[in-house]
Amino acid sequence: MTHPLDRAVFNALTTRLSRFTTPDSGPDLGSGAVRLDPEVGVFLAAADDTAQSRKAMAELARRYPGAGLVELEDGPMAEVLPEGAPVAAQVALVQMTATALTPAGPAAQMDDVIEELGEADAPAMLALATLTRPGPFRSRTRELGPFVGIKQDGELVAMAGRRLRVDGFTELSGVCTHPDYRGKGYAAALSRVVVSEILATGEAAFLHAFADHETTIAFYRGLGFQTRARMIYTSLGEA
Repeated sequence: MTHPLDRAVFNALTTRLSRFTTPDSGPDLGSGAVRLDPEVGVFLAAADDTAQSRKAMAELARRYPGAGLVELEDGPMAEVLPEGAPVAAQVALVQMTATALTPAGPAAQMDDVIEELGEADAPAMLALATLTRPGPFRSRTRELGPFVGIKQDGELVAMAGRRLRVDGFTELSGVCTHPDYRGKGYAAALSRVVVSEILATGEAAFLHAFADHETTIAFYRGLGFQTRARMIYTSLGEA
């Protein structure tokens, strides 16, 4: 039996996040592939490597260009790509999980400045993500949350939230800090809030980080995350 995180995108989009997929994809419609609404995110995944699923994936890639695929690096779906859609880039990721947080020092406590972000914060969230590029973030990505953030003089300067959800796991994502406010511990404090809320539900937390970003990986290890697997992220261009 495969682990639910081996195919986190497909498993999330066909279960707990199915309401965020495009109306022309998913098993309920007999499709062998599923695509996240482009306003919410970039993810695309096929059910398997059959001809039917490959055809469905290729059609969704054509209709909604700029998709992204995340698969287990040495898994059977790593090289299953939509025909006719050019590959813009492929990068290695590490998938990390946490079942407990490391103890936090007094300096890490920022509960008095952390707030939940709402619809009114959507433009600021998109602007911060566009500036810092924590990963694919679109106009409605915030709906996958909730997200929490820190503001200075009314300006959103740091945030973190949730993204993919599969059986027993919720993803920490969108962690970013404005360049002018880095080094203050905001990312760690926000990540701890999100992860602690995930753990309180009885689930484990997971995340994806670029495999060559050693500093980022070390940061998450310091919070209690451990590397589970290597993944491959494929970004598609327009046909």
